[in-house]
Amino acid sequence: MTCATAGPGWQNGRVEQTTVRETVSRLWETEVVPSLSGLVRIPALSQAFDPDWAANGHLAAAVDHVRGWIAERQLPGVTLDVVRLEGRSPVLLVDVPATPGAEDRGTVLLYGHLDKQPPVGGWAEGLGPWKPVVRDDKLFGRGSADDGYAAYAATTALEAVHAAGGQHARSVVLLETGEESGSPDLPAYLEHLSARLGEVSLVICLDSGGNDYERLWLTSSLRGLAQVHVTVRVLRSAQHSGLASGIVPSSFRVLRQLLDRIEDAETGELKPAELNVRIPENRLAETRATAAVAPGAMRKAFPLVEGMRPVSDDEVELMLNNSWRPTLSVIGAAGFPEPANAGNVLREATTLALSFRLPPTADSAAALNAVEKALTTDVPYGATVELSGVEHAGGWNAPDAAPWLSAVLEKVSTEVFGAPWRSVGLGGSIPFMGLLAEKYPQAQFLVTGALGPDSNAHVPDEWLHLGQARRITETVAHTLDAHARG
Repeated sequence: MTCATAGPGWQNGRVEQTTVRETVSRLWETEVVPSLSGLVRIPALSQAFDPDWAANGHLAAAVDHVRGWIAERQLPGVTLDVVRLEGRSPVLLVDVPATPGAEDRGTVLLYGHLDKQPPVGGWAEGLGPWKPVVRDDKLFGRGSADDGYAAYAATTALEAVHAAGGQHARSVVLLETGEESGSPDLPAYLEHLSARLGEVSLVICLDSGGNDYERLWLTSSLRGLAQVHVTVRVLRSAQHSGLASGIVPSSFRVLRQLLDRIEDAETGELKPAELNVRIPENRLAETRATAAVAPGAMRKAFPLVEGMRPVSDDEVELMLNNSWRPTLSVIGAAGFPEPANAGNVLREATTLALSFRLPPTADSAAALNAVEKALTTDVPYGATVELSGVEHAGGWNAPDAAPWLSAVLEKVSTEVFGAPWRSVGLGGSIPFMGLLAEKYPQAQFLVTGALGPDSNAHVPDEWLHLGQARRITETVAHTLDAHARG
């Protein structure tokens, strides 16, 4: 394969769709799925879920597996580097030089991650977290969709550009191994690699998705986050509930009072001003357009128990709740015995793990400070409050698309998907995007992916929609070419 500016796929000065599609389809079938299946087999738990990650070596094994596959691709001039900072999980850097004529277009940074969520129980019969299974054009297994496929999609897109005689600027694929832990090491790596990355003019992130598999979905915003473990302690040791209740307040009741300062239990609205923002007009319009093209998507997206209903009947309100309004989820608890083992005891303490999703433009540090103040000021009955596991990260709001990016989005909508593209705010967080937006304020962003509402990321039966993954790969190839030509 040569680094050419013209070739059999060249047509009208642009990379040609048929060659791109044929290359992507062939590589996904013969090369990507077998290697991605091998990646699924590696239990590469993120640092937060494997304290002994360095000794266990699974993150390193995932990096080595993907590095080996990319090395076999023989991309022109490619260099591969496993970067390891002391005490931090590794990063794989894949550096592909620009094609002739595109050297002045800056750096394209293509992002993905190789670490995984815990396996959790309850996988369907015949499936398992570390057992890759292909059924009905779906690849099941932990890390298939979130986000192991991204490394393969990015590399395959570059290969397709070359096969079709297209162009691309210098392209760096950065694959981290801590995203599922909140990317704690990424700021240090970005600082360490700053000179090597150069001036980033385009960021492509494939760790996202949309409301269906019929069109290209762009992520226009990402929520920030704040987390804290709060412990309320009322006794030095547990006591008989018949003797102590009515005299000593329940630690759970005290904690419930503290939470009432933060959240309206009736509506789920969060009260501190620092956690709320004014929703931009363009995001309101975007949300209304998305709700119109995929009616009922939010109400049908989750397996509610029979008789259960979402917090609103208004689809637009549900989307705004999930993208531009803060929420609180209690994601863990300690201090409780199993019900079968629970005696009549007034427990000495209660701990809850609180997870806050913040609006994209909220100041996450100020939001966390407001939460901490609400939990620790004038505590009822003078109970002791202890905070731990504290972290926060900012969100991200996409800049307006440049003309060349708007044009290629229309192109792929017609030629690749056959349906208009849509954008949507994502309820989750990718801290990397906020970091990059601060570091490269002039960069364009393409945040998309193959995840759908039923892809089961983080839960049992995670699966990758292979058809959507192939189309996303084609989209990246066309975007690279369009960016190189401006």
